[in-house]
Amino acid sequence: MIYADRMPVTVLLVDDEPLVRAGLRAVLEAQPDIEVVGEAADGAAVIPLVRELRPDVVAMDVRMPLLDGIEATRAVLRTVTDPPKIIVITTFENDEYVYEALRAGADGFLLKRARPAEIVHAVRLVAEGESLLFPAAVRELAGSHGQQRGNPDARAALERAALTGREEEVLRLMARGLSNAEIAGRLVVGTETVKSHVSSLLAKLGARDRTQAVITAYESGFVAPG
Repeated sequence: MIYADRMPVTVLLVDDEPLVRAGLRAVLEAQPDIEVVGEAADGAAVIPLVRELRPDVVAMDVRMPLLDGIEATRAVLRTVTDPPKIIVITTFENDEYVYEALRAGADGFLLKRARPAEIVHAVRLVAEGESLLFPAAVRELAGSHGQQRGNPDARAALERAALTGREEEVLRLMARGLSNAEIAGRLVVGTETVKSHVSSLLAKLGARDRTQAVITAYESGFVAPG
C-alpha cells in the first residue's frame, strides 16, 4: 500500500555491521513512502543524530560494542523531546536483550533474517503506532523472561490504573496480538471505540505505547502467556 498523500516515514539506521545497514537501506529506500535519513555504527551516536535529523523511526541493533540498543533506547526516551519510535534489530527472537529493550521503551523488534516485505511493514506499523510487531514472539519473551521474575511495579501500576471491564477486555486482546480492527470485530464495536479504549488504558497505565501496556499485562500476571 502506497501512502502517496503523506510525508515519507523517515528512518535512522543504527548497526555496527555496514552490510546490515546497507541491506536495510536498500530495502527501505525502494519504497516511495520511506526515506532513510541517516546511519550510525553505534548507540553512542544515536542521540545527536536523532536531535539533528528528527527521524520518525530508529531501527537499532540490540547488541553493539560501545552502547547497546537497550541503553541507547533508554537514553533517547529520557533525553529527547517527542522521541521517535524505536525498533530493535536482533538475530535471535527469544533473547533477553530484546526483552530488556522492549521494557526500556522500544516499540517492537525486527529479526535480521526478516523478508524485505516484513521489514517495510514493520517500519510502517511502528510509525503509525497501530499494533505490536510479532505479537507471538512478544508473548514468548514475556513468558520466558518477564513472568520468571515477576514485577511488583507492574502489579502496582495495574492496580492504580483501575481499568474498566471493557478496558480489561481490550488489554487481554491486545496482549494476544489483535489489531484494533480485530478487537472491534471480536467485541462487536466500532474501530474508533477500540481506539478510544486503547488510548484510555495506555494513559491509565502510564504506558508509552501498546508494547509497554502488553508487557505490564504479562509482568503483573494479569495475562498469562499462551
